[in-house]
Amino acid sequence: MPSDLSVETRPARKAGLFEWAPAKINLALHVTGKRADGYHLIESIVTFADTGDRLDFGVAKTDSFGISGRFAHLLPTDAADEQANLVLKARNLLRRALADKGLPAAPVSIHLEKNLPIAAGIGGGSSDAAATLRGLLRLWGASLPEAELAAIALSLGADVPMCLKGEPVMAKGIGEELTALPTLPPLSLVLGNPLVGVSTPEIFKRLTKKDNPPVTVPGSDWVGFLKTLRNDLEPPARSLVREIGQISGMIGAEGAVITRMSGSGATCFGIFPSRELAEKAAENLTRRQPDWYFQAAQTVGRGT
Repeated sequence: MPSDLSVETRPARKAGLFEWAPAKINLALHVTGKRADGYHLIESIVTFADTGDRLDFGVAKTDSFGISGRFAHLLPTDAADEQANLVLKARNLLRRALADKGLPAAPVSIHLEKNLPIAAGIGGGSSDAAATLRGLLRLWGASLPEAELAAIALSLGADVPMCLKGEPVMAKGIGEELTALPTLPPLSLVLGNPLVGVSTPEIFKRLTKKDNPPVTVPGSDWVGFLKTLRNDLEPPARSLVREIGQISGMIGAEGAVITRMSGSGATCFGIFPSRELAEKAAENLTRRQPDWYFQAAQTVGRGT
């Protein structure tokens, strides 16, 4: 079906139905093994921030897709291709699943406001795909069994099931085994990315130890507990991209109590004592490096 990549015409915006695609934060990530098929096994404490992309949906005569936002120009030029665009792939997979049940799925206009850096270790594409599944189910007035929807999400990528939940979880396996973490409190963060690409396969190739101990979950004092953990992908990522160490040091110098890389990078985060301090730090960092990405954020958690 035809896709309109124009940033000028945005019929989805007029419909008033939208979904946020929040940034995914790996507060810790341990690599605990490797499967026979080559996939690495992980244990990761994951939460989501109140900053991210936005997707708008509307019923249309034909399928269309539009994009805007700070990082729109960094998406592949063939973004209308399902294989290059997780939003369109999610739309098509969901439509096929509904069609198999004899359920209608009318043509839609989708507009993506791309506010998160591309391939940055904070689940931008995966969160966009998850938001597409949520938004289209609402638009089409449809539902699927939880297990079937989870299978569609996993087929889109290992991070999509956790993004579909959008709540604090312990992720195991390749990321699809999820356990809720209801005691994890909201955290005030600064996210920073030097806008330098990182090769995830190369990072995993450089891992020297792939059988690290599992992660246990505390009942309280989460910040103290997180200090004892790490991201096993950070050392090889730092060896590939020197700016990761630089941006982590800059965030730490602003008063963060913990600094760490998220996912496979290059986004780093710092945990701050308050939202106000995080916002001030983000402002300071943006003045120092205006061409990099800095954003204060609050994560979801107990009581939010």
